[in-house]
Amino acid sequence: MSFTSSESRWRDVYVAAGARGISACGDLLAATALALALQSSGAGGFSVAALMLAGVAPLVLLAPLAGRLADRVDSRTLLICAGLSQAAICLSLAFADGVGVKIVLVALLASGLAVTQPTLAALLPEMVSRFDLPRASAVNQTANSVGVLLGPALAGLLVGEFGVRVPLLIDSVSYLSLVAAGLLLGTRRGGGMRAKPAAAGVAGAGWTLRQDPIVLAMTAAIAGTVAGVGAVNVVEVFFVRDTLDSSTTVFGLVQATWTAGMLAGGWLLARSVQRARSDGALVDGLMLMLGLCCVAVLASAAVPSWGWLLPLWLFGGVFNGGLNVFSTMIMANRVPAADRGRAFAAQGAAIQGAGLFGFLAGGLLLERFEPRPLVAVCGLAGLLVVLLVAPKVRSATSEVTARPTPGGDRYGGDHEASESRPHPVSELPTDLLGLDALGRAYRC
Repeated sequence: MSFTSSESRWRDVYVAAGARGISACGDLLAATALALALQSSGAGGFSVAALMLAGVAPLVLLAPLAGRLADRVDSRTLLICAGLSQAAICLSLAFADGVGVKIVLVALLASGLAVTQPTLAALLPEMVSRFDLPRASAVNQTANSVGVLLGPALAGLLVGEFGVRVPLLIDSVSYLSLVAAGLLLGTRRGGGMRAKPAAAGVAGAGWTLRQDPIVLAMTAAIAGTVAGVGAVNVVEVFFVRDTLDSSTTVFGLVQATWTAGMLAGGWLLARSVQRARSDGALVDGLMLMLGLCCVAVLASAAVPSWGWLLPLWLFGGVFNGGLNVFSTMIMANRVPAADRGRAFAAQGAAIQGAGLFGFLAGGLLLERFEPRPLVAVCGLAGLLVVLLVAPKVRSATSEVTARPTPGGDRYGGDHEASESRPHPVSELPTDLLGLDALGRAYRC
């Protein structure tokens, strides 16, 4: 099953990455501004938790519908309609009164995100050749990471100066970047746009997540690890602020360090992805990334002061960034082009659902235990999940190498041949770290 583009459309890559970065910045700008506003108004933890849940739950609950829309409806139509709808909802949110109304509007905003995320994710492999996909994924992740870095910082500045309304109005405008992307992108899929068919001629013929053991095992491994280590996202604020006796500024710096590591990791590890000789090698790399992320969290439990936390969080972020690139490449290799929207939505729902479990576990455990041992437990739990699932993931990979996938090989030939065919270094682009490249993933 070959990629749609024999020649990469880098203009489309940069347009899509820019739209994703701007919208991600707006998402975090709104989420942070609303959380600060609730806290300042005296709202309790339940209200803040309900707001966070409203921003995540639609991504899980609407995944099946959103995935089908991403595959069956013209991507241009989806991006334009979703962008305009989100801009209107956010405009309403800026003038809304009452916690309940705001929570409902946040859930509606997240419903639009549930559609645009798989739409953009499924478009990326259509824009570039197989060898350029790791670099394109790094460009996309860089833009997203920059947006994630800027959003909370802008929210803190704007809320302090102007209150919550101005950040939400700016967020409303940011969603128009999705409309612009829909109009400017030459690459389209869904609706009347036919992706290049697989060599076997059955791409998209009833593909499901359970049909491919590699994709299923990979998704289960990531989700299981996130469920084990994800509570650290809740524990972290108490660990940094109380246990390490640090300021809010330091907490923001610590959070930004992990994201900065992700930004660098996407580029630093992209060459390893390109050199992978088979899907099995990609899966091995992904499992290694998962394990090293957990090691960083586990080691951070022993730090005596916040300064020691920065290199560990940077280390973890680098491998989190590499994890995202490995995952994108495996999904593009294994999933028929016509079904990528559904596949990315299903994978995202599984990981987001695991993240919700981690949030809940973190909140409950903090009622009874100190932050430092909980950080260690989170890292250890994630590492144990990786060690437990690694043999099953390897077994699934070995099973697939013995027979073709239902859709054939994405590179235009038999999958068994693809599994053993090396990709010579001479065929790889030399401008992997090109300075012309544009600069919220899951923390594992």
